[in-house]
Amino acid sequence: MTATSPDQPGTTTTPGASAGARDRRVSQRIGSIAESATLKVDAKAKALKAEGRPVIGFGAGEPDFPTPDYVVEAAVDACRDPKNHRYTPAGGLPELKKAIAEKTLRDSGLSVEPSQVLVTNGGKQAIYAAFATMLDPGDEVIVPAPYWTTYPESIQLAGGVSVEVLADETQDYKVTVEQLEAARTERTKVLLFVSPSNPTGAVYTADEIRAIGAWVEEHQLWVLTDEIYEHLVYDGVETGSLPVLCPELAEHCVIVNGVAKTYAMTGWRVGWMIGPTDLVKAATNLQSHATSNVSNVAQRAALAAVSGDLTAVDEMKVAFERRRKLMVSMLNEIDGVVCPTPHGAFYAYPSVKGLLGREHEGTLIETSAQLSEYILDKAEVAIVPGEAFGSPGYLRLSYALGDDDLVEGITRLQKLFA
Repeated sequence: MTATSPDQPGTTTTPGASAGARDRRVSQRIGSIAESATLKVDAKAKALKAEGRPVIGFGAGEPDFPTPDYVVEAAVDACRDPKNHRYTPAGGLPELKKAIAEKTLRDSGLSVEPSQVLVTNGGKQAIYAAFATMLDPGDEVIVPAPYWTTYPESIQLAGGVSVEVLADETQDYKVTVEQLEAARTERTKVLLFVSPSNPTGAVYTADEIRAIGAWVEEHQLWVLTDEIYEHLVYDGVETGSLPVLCPELAEHCVIVNGVAKTYAMTGWRVGWMIGPTDLVKAATNLQSHATSNVSNVAQRAALAAVSGDLTAVDEMKVAFERRRKLMVSMLNEIDGVVCPTPHGAFYAYPSVKGLLGREHEGTLIETSAQLSEYILDKAEVAIVPGEAFGSPGYLRLSYALGDDDLVEGITRLQKLFA
């Protein structure tokens, strides 16, 4: 008989016996990683759908559009070409790295060399590779919250320490320089910067970015900026890429990006990291041992995507903008819900504090995590609670789903809390 040790996540011990090699089943490092809350909610919604339940999922952050035909055709052609059946450079196909450099100049105005690009297995690997390369044990990373669930886990895996700085709806979910300075210590090495934001849809203006950049430069810090939602900005907000608006930071800035959101290619798993040559070389060395090259077929598809125009994302953006306005309007009709208008990405992040501390159909609900479980059980609507993003009292809803499902899902919420 075995029992789980309370001191060491994922380990088991045998009563009456000293802990041996076989008793320490899962390492502390891996056992302490939290499961991805967004993927967990999405998986549960899909499992319930498979059972025949009419679940509507607002959890997953992926476009509901198919990958553009010309990208798919490039992958089909790549499958037939024997050169793609072999190992290729661990850091990415040379022609794809060149195309990413050209795309970066075209879309954000930043000039980089192909040697500054590492092609990764999606944006998540780019984030992990960046932190693993930048951080030593005990180095602190300032993480604005609400944050995407993967950031703190990647920092922890790299031996770093997340220092969270919370910005709520009263400041449009955007941290201030004063908050950043209050969080800075002698151990601070990196600022994580994300705009447009997952989970809130917040977008920093060009002036706000310049102010934050000046603070970073003053204190000689590094920045990791996640630009995966760069093309999904609404309402004419004047914004831009941090190293372009703050060129003095270019040599101390790492950019992560990918094809997932722009080209509806979440399942293709192609992302990239851009940074100083020495940092990218070190991260490439890490990847050479961890995964080697990204799938050549997926890289060829990504090459077609980044070399093409932005017609696909422009078409998606029209639908996202329509759904954004509809979702915000419908959520704000629910008594106890306050939903600011997001200016980027494809998420709404309403405060549901007005629904907490109350009984709903005889059930006392005190947290947004409990609320999301209640909603799934009673309304068959899957939503990720704010606890997953470091800010209890909120829910994240993706509007990257069909219009009919969006209306039906929010209507169920309106009826549930009427």
